[in-house]
Amino acid sequence: MTVLTRWDPFRELNSLQHRMNRLFEEQYGGGREDSLTAGAFAPPVDIYEDEQSIQLKLEVPGIDEKDLDIRVENNVLTVSGERKFEKEEKEENFRRVERRYGSFSRSFTLPTTVNTDDIHADYNNGVLNIRLAKRAEAKLEGVASSF
Repeated sequence: MTVLTRWDPFRELNSLQHRMNRLFEEQYGGGREDSLTAGAFAPPVDIYEDEQSIQLKLEVPGIDEKDLDIRVENNVLTVSGERKFEKEEKEENFRRVERRYGSFSRSFTLPTTVNTDDIHADYNNGVLNIRLAKRAEAKLEGVASSF
């Protein structure tokens, strides 16, 4: 008698993912305290563009404004900072820790249309908004191309 077994490719992918997660946890997980605070933290970003500027909005809740660093070097915008783990609570009181902590750095190559001397940033309600003004000639090209 022949027994047919249904092949499920996702089952194999899930198994592979589980093994990879376990490998990384064993390699980089460290002790209990490290496992509470470790993990790659990269804040999500939205990027908008119009004729006047390019805007980046980064979600960085729980980070003090003074712990954020914004730099432009060689036409690359780099935003870095650190979300610190509050050590006031005892480790054993935590039931689940899903938020990521630690340092982060995000870099964005800027187009040549950006005026790197005209950059404004503000921080409100956990969102860092960076406005990069475009060069005057880029604004004119945008207007000319719309006709």
